Amino acid sequence: MTLETQSPVILRFGVFEVDVRAGELRKRGIRIKLQDQPFHVLTVLLQQSGEVVTREELRSKIWPSDTFVEFDNSLNKVINKLREALGDSADSPRFIETLPRRGYRFIAQVTAVDRRPSPVVNRRAAAIPWWKILAAATLVLAGVIGGVLFRRSRHTAALADNETIVLADFANNTGDPVFDDTLKQGLRVELEQSPFLNILSDEQVSEDLQMMGHQPDEKVSVTLAREACQRAGGAAVLVGSISSLGTHYIVGVNALNCHTGASLGSQQVEAENREGVIKSLGGAATRMRNKLGESLATIQKYNAPLEQATTTSLEALQAYSLALSVYGVKGERPAIPFFQRAVDIDPNFAMAEARLGALYSLQNRALAVRYITRAYQLREKVTLRERLYIEAHYFRDVTGQAEKAALVWQVMQQLYPRQDEPDTNLAGYYAGQGNYEKALQEQQQAVRLFPDDQDDLSGLAWFYICLNRLVEAEDVLKQAEKRDLNTEQLFYDRYLLAFLKGDTPEMERLVAASANKEPQAWAEAYHGRLRRARELLRPPKQSCGSPCEALSQFEAYFGALQQARLDADAAMKATNEDEYVSVLHLALAVAMAGNTTRAETLCDNVEKEHPVSTVVQRWLPMIHAAEALALKNPDRAVELLHETSSYELGAKVVLVPTYERGQAYLMQHSGSAAASEFQKIIDHPGIVGVSPIGALARLGLARAFMLQGDTAKALDEYRDFLTLWKDADRDIPVFIAAKSEYARASRVRYK
Repeated sequence: MTLETQSPVILRFGVFEVDVRAGELRKRGIRIKLQDQPFHVLTVLLQQSGEVVTREELRSKIWPSDTFVEFDNSLNKVINKLREALGDSADSPRFIETLPRRGYRFIAQVTAVDRRPSPVVNRRAAAIPWWKILAAATLVLAGVIGGVLFRRSRHTAALADNETIVLADFANNTGDPVFDDTLKQGLRVELEQSPFLNILSDEQVSEDLQMMGHQPDEKVSVTLAREACQRAGGAAVLVGSISSLGTHYIVGVNALNCHTGASLGSQQVEAENREGVIKSLGGAATRMRNKLGESLATIQKYNAPLEQATTTSLEALQAYSLALSVYGVKGERPAIPFFQRAVDIDPNFAMAEARLGALYSLQNRALAVRYITRAYQLREKVTLRERLYIEAHYFRDVTGQAEKAALVWQVMQQLYPRQDEPDTNLAGYYAGQGNYEKALQEQQQAVRLFPDDQDDLSGLAWFYICLNRLVEAEDVLKQAEKRDLNTEQLFYDRYLLAFLKGDTPEMERLVAASANKEPQAWAEAYHGRLRRARELLRPPKQSCGSPCEALSQFEAYFGALQQARLDADAAMKATNEDEYVSVLHLALAVAMAGNTTRAETLCDNVEKEHPVSTVVQRWLPMIHAAEALALKNPDRAVELLHETSSYELGAKVVLVPTYERGQAYLMQHSGSAAASEFQKIIDHPGIVGVSPIGALARLGLARAFMLQGDTAKALDEYRDFLTLWKDADRDIPVFIAAKSEYARASRVRYK
């Protein structure tokens, strides 16, 4: 086995480093197990970074000539293991690019660090002639002079494109607590608008510090910042300070090489008064961007003044900074009051308005619309990065235009490739279209960027579930469990996985440890236990908002039409009209229950208020088709559902159009067409999840086979359905009908 022995001992790329002599691969300082052959292949690729390494070249260096293996297959396995260790993908590579029929190329930037000891000087060596010393001195002097002249004539970049930077906490020497954390947040806003720089998030720094044995809320000193920077495979640390001089303030920013501690550049500015500190800091940060290697062209293009991009109020910026810290540690709800305080202090603080609106988007649509719309009106003053954030949320959460929001996320993804927000939001967009493979790719990229983010891991697990890749979903959830991550969404993921695996003990364990009984209620309804679902959704003294919304849907599917109408009416009284998605769900239940006039009224009101919403435009055909089915007009239902075929697998509609189309074909006595629709539901259990249509599809398939005259297959499907509903409530109309149909089919089959 032949390897280059004169290469630097340490090779760094991204958050990884390779110790060539020790034969170790480390990620943020933690050793990753890697077998010999994958490690040696990685070493060869790193030593020739940016160059094509042919398969033959790898064979000659890694596999000795006297080794007899199936080379192509072995190399493919080695590359796959290597990619798995690096979290890389062949489809969208960050590190190893495949060149078909040629070889491979390492495409990430590699930094070499030589830690070999300096050679020992032999003091007994023969004396060097004086003329050689003079000649060498002349050459050195010429080199020094030339170097000085070169540096004066040409700016040398301190950092390469997208190298990671860690921000240390500001040294506040003024005694004024308003500067605590505030200036660091202002510096972050200024630097993050740059597409050249990659600023490590506070959350990632906190996680790295915990892994190094520090407290998550510990102040990030220069020493800790350098340690975190090295662990992240970063290049520089930015250190800020503020001191008072009478009524004036001195603000300093210094960039340090996080490995050597050497200064990469510094800036010091003076503010005439307290109110001018933010503006002065913005000027210093802008000049620092240039010292770190960013071109003047991009600085001019992406450089909103800091006092406009944030706020002129130190108190508002302090509240905003605290809100972000609380959000990172405690989640959404606890952070809302702090964002609210920032907005109350400065009603023109656009990004605080946007963040507050985004947090309200899942809780109070009216408030979400109010704050995001206000941020959208102020968007001209913020940084480009923040403007993209505001516009994407405006299109997604206010107008409901999913396609426009996706276009904005794509622009943000191109300009700021080190942020996971565009990836996660694009993943959600593709899931809404039913393209779960594409959604998975986006989510994998987000997890590669932030492997410890609980929301990113939850999304990754869910997309694996939607694709019926349960083993991989379980692996992701185990990773989250090892990190002690226990969010509400991870609970849903774990419960859904246990449900799909038929792991009843695990389902019981999960619900016993949680106050959220909604997933259990849906699972009970899936098995026809409607009374138990009602008990879980409507405990004593609970209002009938979303619980009655869910119950009305269950009852409509199960044929309990009168009760479905009653629960839908009760839910409407507790539902704000601004919550238009809930109104759409209720309109569907009302339509299935036969109150078509009421359903039409609800649809008209929603469409009038939200004419361009993607969700509304996708739900209206489903509701109108349900009305047509209630009126025994299957031809009209099929016609209406034609346009839903492109997104019926989507996360927002979960195969409801498919179920309706199957029911319409049954009415038309088209057994083959109906069977195809119901089979589609059965083939996608991860998407259907705990929705009752997953069980009812079995009954629909049985009826479709009966129409085709295939009694044997029909009986199999009837048995499957009745097995799922073996403990179902005996008075459910669809259950009574299924047992009667099964009895008749049995008599036909065995007479």
